[in-house]
Amino acid sequence: MARKKITPKEFSEVATGVRLSSHEKICALRHKHILDSIQELNKEVKSLRQDVLKGKGVVSALVFVGSCVVAIIGFFKFNG
Repeated sequence: MARKKITPKEFSEVATGVRLSSHEKICALRHKHILDSIQELNKEVKSLRQDVLKGKGVVSALVFVGSCVVAIIGFFKFNG
């Protein structure tokens, strides 16, 4: 049985198609990993934002308590 000869142009079209589909698979995998990484980073940022907001609340509460303590000490020191 004789093999069909293909021209260099036909060969390059077939080879390019194979290389392109391989490239698309690799890019799709890379894009998936990038998207997963971005989503994970978004979760971490949200968590850090919540921690910062909690910290701000604690600091303001401590400032309030400290102000009250200083006011009480000042009241007794100057009136006593």
